Amino acid sequence: MILDLGFRSMLSINRYLRIGDTIRMPRSIPAVTTINHDDEVDPATVGMTIDGVESIWRSVEEIYRTGTHPGISLCFRRRGKIILHRGIGHARGNGPRSPKRGNKVLMQPETPVCYFSASKAVTAFLIHLLNEDKLINLHDTISFYFPEFGLHGKKNINIHQVLSHRSGIPGLLKNIPIGSLSDNDEIWRLLCETEISSHHKENLAYHALTGGYILERIINKVTNMDIQQFLDERVRKPMNMKYFRYGIAPEQATSIAANYTTGFKPMFPVSSLIKRALGGSIKLVTEVSNTSLFNNAVIPAGNLMGTAEEMSRFFQMLLNDGVWEGKQICQPMTVRHLTQEYCSIQFDRTLMFPMRYSAGLMIGGEPFGLWGRHSSSAFGHIGLINKFCWADPARDISVSLLTTGMPIIANNIPPLINLMININQHCSTRTC
Repeated sequence: MILDLGFRSMLSINRYLRIGDTIRMPRSIPAVTTINHDDEVDPATVGMTIDGVESIWRSVEEIYRTGTHPGISLCFRRRGKIILHRGIGHARGNGPRSPKRGNKVLMQPETPVCYFSASKAVTAFLIHLLNEDKLINLHDTISFYFPEFGLHGKKNINIHQVLSHRSGIPGLLKNIPIGSLSDNDEIWRLLCETEISSHHKENLAYHALTGGYILERIINKVTNMDIQQFLDERVRKPMNMKYFRYGIAPEQATSIAANYTTGFKPMFPVSSLIKRALGGSIKLVTEVSNTSLFNNAVIPAGNLMGTAEEMSRFFQMLLNDGVWEGKQICQPMTVRHLTQEYCSIQFDRTLMFPMRYSAGLMIGGEPFGLWGRHSSSAFGHIGLINKFCWADPARDISVSLLTTGMPIIANNIPPLINLMININQHCSTRTC
């Protein structure tokens, strides 16, 4: 009780803090809020209350009040039905350095956003589909398909190790221009030339970008399709997605939400960790993410784009044992292979934090985990920096919270924790 009161007091103070670069806060939060009323069902139909649902939404408003995110969109499903489908803030035009009287575009529930690292969940799913089709085995070595990859100590690295961030190559070689991330053939050549030592093998170290390029090559090899075509055929079209592709179609490019650097500029050693994982500073990564080069690229670990509802739809399909609106997108066993924990909680040498992973997803914990309290059955993925996309079978929820700010050091964490607390409180496992 004392801890709870202390946390609530901290939240009250946090509302008025402005740390580093922040947006220009509008006078009225409702004036920059858009709600898809046609999608939202009566909370009573999914075992919740109106007060409970609005409490969850107020938690999202508190995240916005920190000034670290120009735009936020949320799609929250329970028992397969949408209870919150809303946007808050601006998709473009209200960044920390945007002109005061510049053109501002509201963040709509239907606004597409780059998922960044949450893209990994979908790319991993595509690999598991290949396993379901018996085109690969998850324990096949990469060098079985590509002998050139097996040089310099990498001969025995297998697909499962890449999916679970244990291949020993978490980061790209030093001094690679971040613009080269769109040159997939060049990145592949550099990965093949990368040398790893034996003591790095099997160590848990989050693969921010490298794993996606490796998995893409596997998909291309065994399907004779590029990864975009395979995604289109097996997920996007069957699930009737409008966006949900790597990059964004040229005719849709003007609708994508812009990304903004917010908070304090990271200093050493945080800045060094970011550069090692992403190939550049967070400021440079943000700038590149708003370019046509990035929008037209295929970066399997980092530039899938779509709406909050589309990612929630994807995770709802997994909750449904691979079924979406009567279509069997994958078999139930494939969902199990994707979502089951691989090894116990370990210290992640990239994120510098204890993590639980499956072969492709970030797993919750007990009594606390990434997806809140008592979330050992929950699975999902975060995206740079505060994009949270997950599902929790125990609570029967699938959630996609998308944000457009990039705050490495700011006051955005307490309200994010509070959002998880509110979800736990109003969607308890005891009532599911």
